[in-house]
Parts: sequence; structure tokens; C-alpha cells
Amino acid sequence: MEHPLMVPHDAGTGQNAPVESGSRPSARFAPGLRTQAILYGILAAAILSGLIALGSRGFHWFDATLIGYAVASIFAAAAVTYKYSFWLARPPTGRYWRRSWQLFFSYANFRRYTALIPAAILDLFSQQFIRRRGVYRWVTHQCIFWGVILSCCITFSLTFGWIRMTLTTGGQHLVWFFGFPLFAFSIDSALGFLIYHALDFTAILLFVGLVLALHRRFHDLSLISVQRFGFDLMPLALLMAIVVTGLALTADSTWLRGAYYWYISLTHEAVVVLWLISLPFGKFFHLIERPATVGIELYWRTGEGTEMQKCARCGEEFAPVRFIQDLKKTLLDVGEDYTLREDVLAQQSPESTGTPAEEQATSTLWWQDLCPSCKRVARGQATLAALDPGGNRFL
Repeated sequence: MEHPLMVPHDAGTGQNAPVESGSRPSARFAPGLRTQAILYGILAAAILSGLIALGSRGFHWFDATLIGYAVASIFAAAAVTYKYSFWLARPPTGRYWRRSWQLFFSYANFRRYTALIPAAILDLFSQQFIRRRGVYRWVTHQCIFWGVILSCCITFSLTFGWIRMTLTTGGQHLVWFFGFPLFAFSIDSALGFLIYHALDFTAILLFVGLVLALHRRFHDLSLISVQRFGFDLMPLALLMAIVVTGLALTADSTWLRGAYYWYISLTHEAVVVLWLISLPFGKFFHLIERPATVGIELYWRTGEGTEMQKCARCGEEFAPVRFIQDLKKTLLDVGEDYTLREDVLAQQSPESTGTPAEEQATSTLWWQDLCPSCKRVARGQATLAALDPGGNRFL
């Protein structure tokens, strides 16, 4: 039987004692981290500007009337890279990000990629994790996800001059990509109709998703009680404004002969620019974060069949040793101490590498070395011991 007080330090107060001597400062406060992220953002902006110059053949095919879209896109690329770099610098994401790349380039795992990577990518784009929560939410997210992604791909390619169309001597339209001719089509053909109305189709898809999302947010009491206007509703409102003004451009060109085209286009551009500027700081930043989950899937799948961690109390296997050791080091990075009061040596993983402070701290017995069942037992024992030093006298 373990000691009744075999719980993390200061468990009664809900706080954790700081790591003893030899611990490293938290990565969140590493000097120069913000400067490094800013430099990454500037580099991303420079690369995108170079790609615009390259794709438009030295800005020769760049439409100056779309300068607002281009500037906002460059700013969004810099801000997204800055925030993404900062996000990866956090101890949890940074450690598992590096570990995922180590596993990806591991020759021992190569034979498992044939089935693993396609399944992970399919899950990323089909969002099966949302479908398991409910079909309504899944349809909503799929419409918004593909509506945004496809619209951005088309808009950015046209804005940057990467894709353009010219009229041939035979009366057909020729599609160019990065200055190279691809194919020609007739404007009266079904292909021509699909190409020139591609943004309308993606806007309708996005509109369906937004209607479903807003209906759920206005009728689901569990969402109404916790949602925030600026974070949850404003991004949807901006996307709805983009959809409405975008479809209005087509309607004005088709039925009103462009009578209000200038005003509608200016409003549409202002809304798009506002959405692009808010993208790195709002709800839709998870579109950028989500692809990193492919690495987490790889981390877990390649952990199957490896050495398993045995519970320090009951001896049952409950998680890969690699995961427990990485978790300990991550907690150590953020200054959290979950070592148990009895200094019992735990079995050291052969994969455990790091600084002497990491190895010394993770070689002791941690709260993470207990399986979920034993954690519940330890909490119960600590609660009984807190009621009376001699135990619960009523039992």
C-alpha cells in the first residue's frame, strides 16, 4: 500500500512547487523568442512578395487594382508565421512537433507510412473527428472549411497574378499559370462556365455552412451561454459579408450591367482585407494549426508496439514510455513539479535524452507514473488523510 500522502507537491493548495535547482526557465519566457518569431514573419512576407513577383513575371501581369488584397495577404502571411512560430515555441507543441519530425524521418517507421499518412491526411480533410460528434456539426464544418480553402486558393492565385487568362486569335480563352500556358477553353462551354463562376460556387458552399453555423449559435443554449461576440460571432459575420458582397458582384454584372459594381467591389475588398488582417488573431487561426495534428497522429501510431510504461503502484501497462517521458520533460519546461513525496526511482526510458537536469528530474517518481485508476485511489487516500491524521474514523 502506498503512503496516503503520495500525491504531487502542494496538492492540497492546488499549486505546484517550482522545479528545484538545475531546472530550465520556461520556453515561454526565453530571451529573443519574440524577435525570432518577428524575423520569421518578415521572412514569410519577403518570400510571398518574391513569389508574387515571380508568378506575375516581375509584376508585369499584376493587376494594380487588387493591390489592397495583395498587401493584406502579405500582412496576414507575416502575422500567421509570427503567431505560428510562437505557438511552436510553446513547450508542449514544440516538443511534440520536433518528436514528430524525428519519427517521420526514422527509417524504422518508414514501412508503416503507406497506410498511416494517407489515413491521417484523409482524417484532416474529411474531419472525421467532428463527424463522430454529430452529423450536423460535420456538415457545417465541411461547408465552411472547403468554402474558405477553395475561395482562398482561387482568389490568391488571381490576385497575385499566378493565374491569368488571355484571349486567343481563335476566340478561346487561354489559361496561364506562373507565366506558362496551360490550356484553352471556350467561354460558351460547360468548362468555361465552371471556371468563370468557380468563386460563386465556393461562395454558395460557404453560405450554406455559415447559415448552419449561425443557426446553431442562435439556438443551442450550451453555445449561447459561453460564446463571445468578438471571437465566435464576428468571424462568421465577416465571412457572411464576404459571401454576400461577392455574390452581389456577380448579380450586378449579370442583371444590372455593372451599375453598382464599383461600390460593391470596394465594399467587398474592404471586408476581405479586414478578414485577412483578423485571420491570425481570431477563431480561424485553427485552420493553420490543424495540419500539425498529422504529426500527433504519427506520434501516437508509431508508439504502438513500443515499450510501455508500467504503473508505479499496480504494475499495469497504460501508456508508451516515450509519451510519459516527453510529458515529464514538457512539464519541467513550463516549471511544473509533479514529483511525488516519496523519492522512489522510476524506470528510466532508453529513449530519454536531454539535459542532466531533465534526466535527474524525470528519473524520480512522478504523478504521471501512475495509471488513471491508481491516481483516483491516491486522491481518495489523500482526501481521507486530510480529514483526520489517523484516517477516516467513520469507516
